[in-house]
Amino acid sequence: MNLTNSENLFQRALKVIPGGVNSPVRACKSVGADPIFIDHAEGCEIFDADGNRFIDYIGSWGPMILGHRHPAVIESIAQVLKRGTSFGAPLDLEIRLAELVIDAFPSVEMVRMVNSGTEAAMSAVRLARAATGRSVVIKFDGCYHGHADTLLVAAGSGVATLGIPGSPGIPESIAHHTLSLPYNDIDAVKQLMTEKGDKIACIIVEPVAGNMGLVAPAKGFLETLKELSEKYGSILIFDEVMTGFRVALGGAQSLYGISPDLTCFGKIIGGGLPVGAYGGNRTIMSHIAPQGSVYQAGTLSGNPIAMAAGIATLEQIKKDGFYESLEEKSQRLAIGLANAAKKAQIPATVRHIGSMLGLFFSDREVKNFDDAKACDLQDFAKFYKGMRENGIYIAPSQFEAFFISAAHETQHIDATIRAAEIVLEELRQ
Repeated sequence: MNLTNSENLFQRALKVIPGGVNSPVRACKSVGADPIFIDHAEGCEIFDADGNRFIDYIGSWGPMILGHRHPAVIESIAQVLKRGTSFGAPLDLEIRLAELVIDAFPSVEMVRMVNSGTEAAMSAVRLARAATGRSVVIKFDGCYHGHADTLLVAAGSGVATLGIPGSPGIPESIAHHTLSLPYNDIDAVKQLMTEKGDKIACIIVEPVAGNMGLVAPAKGFLETLKELSEKYGSILIFDEVMTGFRVALGGAQSLYGISPDLTCFGKIIGGGLPVGAYGGNRTIMSHIAPQGSVYQAGTLSGNPIAMAAGIATLEQIKKDGFYESLEEKSQRLAIGLANAAKKAQIPATVRHIGSMLGLFFSDREVKNFDDAKACDLQDFAKFYKGMRENGIYIAPSQFEAFFISAAHETQHIDATIRAAEIVLEELRQ
């Protein structure tokens, strides 16, 4: 595969952008490759600067649930462009998007728009601290909630990919207020809450962990978080930046029947444009300025272009049969990849939840971050490079999920499975 133009662009980028990329995982360092530079995308396919075509399972890291350049989204953006690109003032579109989010999530009565998942999580934690008058935050190893100082402790996603334990530049006094526990460890949560429950402002969790690969919550785990947060007067925050509208219309909380106090959104509610949001019941959200005293602001929050893209996306995914179709595609891919690994005698576990899929090079179920880190990362690196060479674009990290879109058809799924069969057989040899 010719990558000359991508290679030249990367050399240019290295001179003017740290590491040549504007987000670390894109650099592909953990898999021993250089990034490819994208020229354009259509449906479930992307095309690089050299004209190579790939079936895309990154989907801009999740938001492209309809596929790239969906006609309804493009038309919505085109129409709002006639009105302007940014006002820094209220407009009707932000109300409509808020209504759509609230309609899908019964735990949310009010929502505040921001510009990223990092902003959403950071703001939700600040709100929880203010509402409880407490300082300590509980999170879970391998769960990534953005790069805010408070939440980079034992984070997953790109931090895990690069092997960074946290990050320089975060004062110990800040990190001291964040306690990280093993994901799915019910006993550890019970013990910590017994010891420090009256000091815990909030528990923040990915209800389905998508930043250490794809790890499902163990039976009783989310229920325990809900029970203990209520018992000790702490705020339960579900970070559904990735899972919201992705694993189900009502997010992971609808799948597992748990109502958190606050929910963080991102990815899909912007239709691929920079958007985040956080929301909860009226009592908690009334603390936010200007209604309350907890300050959070953003000049571009509620940006008309992002609101229009998000509205168009959410209106499309509400259609009958949308999630059933996604489920069928995801299941077909999961079974195909598992069979390909079994045929090649390569230890691997595959599972999907909604339209998210995880593939681990391990012979045991992955239940937490330690399990994920124990997977064969060298085999994953070889798999990544082999799949890319065969026209399949997946995340360059064992700690990221696959995302299936409505634009993936049976022929795309089957082509992906055939590519995996070839690559896994090469791995065996």
